[in-house]
Amino acid sequence: MTTQAIATYALRLGDNGLVLSQRLGAWCGHAPELEIDLALANIGLDLLGQARNFLSYAAELQGEGDEDTLAFLRDERAFCNLLLAEQPNGNFADTLARQFFIDAWHVALYERLTASRDAQLAAIAAKALKEVRYHLRFSRGWLVRLGDGTPLSAQKMQQAIDNLWRFTGELFAADALDIALSEQGIAVDPRVLQQPWQQEIASALADAGLRVPKEGAFRQGGKQGLHTEHLGPMLAEMQYLQRAWPGSHW
Repeated sequence: MTTQAIATYALRLGDNGLVLSQRLGAWCGHAPELEIDLALANIGLDLLGQARNFLSYAAELQGEGDEDTLAFLRDERAFCNLLLAEQPNGNFADTLARQFFIDAWHVALYERLTASRDAQLAAIAAKALKEVRYHLRFSRGWLVRLGDGTPLSAQKMQQAIDNLWRFTGELFAADALDIALSEQGIAVDPRVLQQPWQQEIASALADAGLRVPKEGAFRQGGKQGLHTEHLGPMLAEMQYLQRAWPGSHW
């Protein structure tokens, strides 16, 4: 039971990185500045590398397939990423708000996952932590720059934060698997991440002259395969080549 539970946990973390990297990859050639274009592409590659590590480990524990079969041959309901990760790019402020929320969560998560009793999860987290700390510096820096910029940039940044806020509650929703693995010292209970995440968010928004949205009803279900309408079309594009020509190699 524990082996399968760890595989599911690794799959969840891998799906977050895979889906978000695919979203960021869509900015290539379309970002507002060349520097931002390159930064988003590099962040996407970091996330893809993290996804490969988690998905490879999940496949190893399951005893079948590999990172590619998990990425390209699963249907939408088999993906267990957070709903926030699959939200569309929108404008640059929308992408930035989504990235900042997840970056702050990633840093808090991987700082604690490095102490996992599972050596492989701890090693993946230790490598990823160096990357997500840079991601957070990037997204936080731009959030402050836009929030404290022109009236229009501040308006767009606040609107993006408000629109995505309903997906942030899922970052801290713990199910039976999360609780069981955290009690064994293997996983991180997502509930312990809420306070450091909220502190980071509140600090950045204060520096940007933006406000923390009022609490409301949160959307969740991604970890259980219940997704928004945005994931299916994204997967159709991402998986097209492998689905059209199964088993093909470069």
